[in-house]
Amino acid sequence: MAGHTTEGLLGADDPVPVGLFNAAGSSPFLLIGDHAGSAVPDALGDLGLTAADRGRHIAIDIGVYGLGHALAALLDAPFLHQLYSRLVIDCNRDPAQPEAIPALSDGSQIAGNAGLDAAARAARIAAIHEPYQAAITATIAERQAAGRATILLSLHSFTPVMDGIARPWDVGVLLWLGRTDFARAMLDALRADAALTVGDNQPYQMDATDHTVPRHAFPHQLPYAEIEVRQDLIGDAVGQHLWAQRLAQAAQSGAARIGYGSNAAAGGL
Repeated sequence: MAGHTTEGLLGADDPVPVGLFNAAGSSPFLLIGDHAGSAVPDALGDLGLTAADRGRHIAIDIGVYGLGHALAALLDAPFLHQLYSRLVIDCNRDPAQPEAIPALSDGSQIAGNAGLDAAARAARIAAIHEPYQAAITATIAERQAAGRATILLSLHSFTPVMDGIARPWDVGVLLWLGRTDFARAMLDALRADAALTVGDNQPYQMDATDHTVPRHAFPHQLPYAEIEVRQDLIGDAVGQHLWAQRLAQAAQSGAARIGYGSNAAAGGL
């Protein structure tokens, strides 16, 4: 979708910053994808990166776009996702922090992010970060106003090897503060499959560096989970659909365990 302009950064041929699939989904789940996209505004060129770097994990959560759409269809849930690369601005970081627009990521220099002044950073925040976060805020508010429950399910993916060290997990469930009951129930459901290696706050631990789930789930006491799937397992449509089925089963099991049926009312356990 084109035709969007914000502060001169996004031109008429640039996509809007927020994708929304299955907006009318009737289940309690709201799926989000902070790093599902790889677009770069025309005004920023290629950020000084090769095409290969722009396709790496430093730029996008590989597989999440397809996984999110497949999972949203299975759960009958909306999937709200970012269309721009995390290298333009990372929507799972506080925009005031330097790492929201990194100049170096996993050994790659991002020349287009080096030495940005305050105005350049503010333009990216206003054009991409703020609309994405505002869309999540508005969606949750609309659901609450309609008396609908929300389980926030954040989808990410991780590289099989980092800093030369292989990561053994197939999938990880991340949690921190707030209502952790759903995340723990989903963790148990995934671990019931003996064929899977499931990480508890692995390969990352949710903490203050995370932005989206703490911003939206914690203040409203929403059940939530942040899911990390290894990228080599969801690199194609076959893997994405397989993992969508696994995650749908685990999510539905977790929701049932905390008392959320398919048409649960907000706050009604």
